[in-house]
Amino acid sequence: MLRKIRITLAVTVFTLITFLFLDFTGTLHLWFGWLAKVQLIPAILAVNAVVVIFIVLLTFVFGRVYCSVICPLGVMQDGISNLAGRGKGKKNRFAYSKAKNWLRYSLLAVFTVTLVAHKSVFFALLDPYAAYGRIASNLFAPIYRSANNLLAFFAERIDSYAFYSTDVWIKSWSVFGVAIATLILVGILAWRNGRTYCNTICPVGSLLGFISKYSLFKFQFDENKCTGCKLCERNCKASCISSKEHKIDFSRCVACFNCIEACKPEGINYKIQSKKKIETAAVSVENNNSGFSRRSVLSLLGVFAAGQALRAQQQAPLLNVDGGLAPLKERTAPTRQTPVVPPGAGSSKSLYTHCTACQLCISACPNGVLHPSNKLKTFMQPEMSFEKGYCRPECVECSSVCPTGAIKPVTVAQKSVIAVGSAVWIEKNCVVVKDNVQCNLCEVKCAPNAIVMRKLEPEKRNSLEVPVIDKEKCIGCGACEHLCPARPFSAIYVEGNVRHHEIW
Repeated sequence: MLRKIRITLAVTVFTLITFLFLDFTGTLHLWFGWLAKVQLIPAILAVNAVVVIFIVLLTFVFGRVYCSVICPLGVMQDGISNLAGRGKGKKNRFAYSKAKNWLRYSLLAVFTVTLVAHKSVFFALLDPYAAYGRIASNLFAPIYRSANNLLAFFAERIDSYAFYSTDVWIKSWSVFGVAIATLILVGILAWRNGRTYCNTICPVGSLLGFISKYSLFKFQFDENKCTGCKLCERNCKASCISSKEHKIDFSRCVACFNCIEACKPEGINYKIQSKKKIETAAVSVENNNSGFSRRSVLSLLGVFAAGQALRAQQQAPLLNVDGGLAPLKERTAPTRQTPVVPPGAGSSKSLYTHCTACQLCISACPNGVLHPSNKLKTFMQPEMSFEKGYCRPECVECSSVCPTGAIKPVTVAQKSVIAVGSAVWIEKNCVVVKDNVQCNLCEVKCAPNAIVMRKLEPEKRNSLEVPVIDKEKCIGCGACEHLCPARPFSAIYVEGNVRHHEIW
């Protein structure tokens, strides 16, 4: 029964988190967006003490159920492992193996240092939630959207508008490659050895493994009932049960309940440890843990929390893209000296120090404005670019879904006065100068009225007009850049502000 409850909860949470990355309507985020915010690393970065304390207490009481129920990458590994175990001769395929503590704790130390030092590229690659987010948004989302477009195509033929088509495109080939590499690595390890990734590479698994050694509920052998059949060991996907010695490595146990399900004589059960056993286990752990003690656990947690106690942040709606223009030749993105980052980020530096590059904001952006960065320092983090659309004034979706506080929640009213960048006019690219035709699309579409048209040749009565930008009013929404007909480079583009500020 415990195993069935665990599987039901895990499948439900996994499905909902996956659809947070697939859903392009924004509907699910309103109801289940909190599931992204109860992931451990995003909660630490957002200084969300309630969630962090909840996960720590949950682990102290029940063991690593977080890894079996809440973490989407962990649940995905279970699914792959279960597929590998189907078929004749493939069941009961695991065996006890010693923990590779040197690798686990080395990676945890590297992760902790890079997290505290805000070296986002490193900790973003190791964060299990962010890793799964990149897999879902880069690999699963295009398939999901293609299926939606197929349904929209057939629905339109019967005069139904229950579905509408949406763009399907790869936002960054480098991030796409990282997602494939992660899926292959995790998939191979899960297919061959179950939870190897969780118990040798994942820093969250190593951190919670410290705590789970002292958990209140634990799996225990009943030596009077144990027949020595080894079914518990052979069904343990964490490879942490030694049936011969009647020992369990609780730092690697993910509380999947496979062992209880496999043990017919009920020689292993899950119950509260007696006070004496807890004290004995604690002494044993401190004596045999390669120098890692309970004090080390608390110190690491302290470093995690103290290093992030800087800021907190997050909120909801959307609308879709523009229309009205005929298809034009592909546009080339300009080279920006300062990247444009979403309203609510405050600055590119602030975004850099908090973002785990999970791609949730990029998946949720209904206007195709957010792209993963290809720069080494900010690799995979969101930047704004306006080839596919512009940042519409009524959309605050990215700020409502961000689980780490990298993008603060902003209201529509606040967004309309936050200057994330400033437009720059390039005279030689403008069709007025280059082709001698009048164009004022940038002025027409400028919501804050930061663009006005002035005569190119003031002394001539019928002179063509060119845009003049009032930088005090410009908020950097990118409408002018997106709608500019000049190709391949727009005649007007947005340069990011080092720090965002409000216009009045």
